[in-house]
Amino acid sequence: MAAFDTSAAPLGRCPFCIIPLAHTVYDPRQPPPTVDSTLTTPPSYVVLSTPLLIAFLDIMPLSPGHLLLCPRAHRPKLTDASRAESLQLGNYVRVLSAAVARATGVEDWNVVQNNGAAAAQVVPHMHYHIIPRPEIRASGRMNESFTMFGKGHREELDEDEAAALAERIRAEVACVLRDEEQIKL
Repeated sequence: MAAFDTSAAPLGRCPFCIIPLAHTVYDPRQPPPTVDSTLTTPPSYVVLSTPLLIAFLDIMPLSPGHLLLCPRAHRPKLTDASRAESLQLGNYVRVLSAAVARATGVEDWNVVQNNGAAAAQVVPHMHYHIIPRPEIRASGRMNESFTMFGKGHREELDEDEAAALAERIRAEVACVLRDEEQIKL
């Protein structure tokens, strides 16, 4: 299968609309061990793929594990999301936050969601950022720059590290969901 080029956004689609076109839906409680990241250009490291939502690692992360969660359908702003999408977004922000914390070992994180260009929304497709925040004060690294919401130094995602991290996050999503099912029993 040829890769979808998200930089060109064919057929007038936004880059975040192309990613769900390339990736199939799977049961998050039983994720595939690997997901082909090369189905899009640049590669997309998917950590969740439901009928309504998709989550993937940010290609210019603020920290390892920084991911984006969005509806599969094009929704420019949060208010454009359907009720069903909104309910799942709220649930999966929580699930993915727990999974990212487990996969990265970082227990603090930001959840960010911008609406419109004036609010710093770069891609016009509604999405949440889940951004792990490693503690730099306790480690004595106070002189290290701390990237906050796009300010500071960002590096491109390392493909090998991203594939391994995406696999860990998918596995942790399944664990979080199974843990919740056990609690309901």
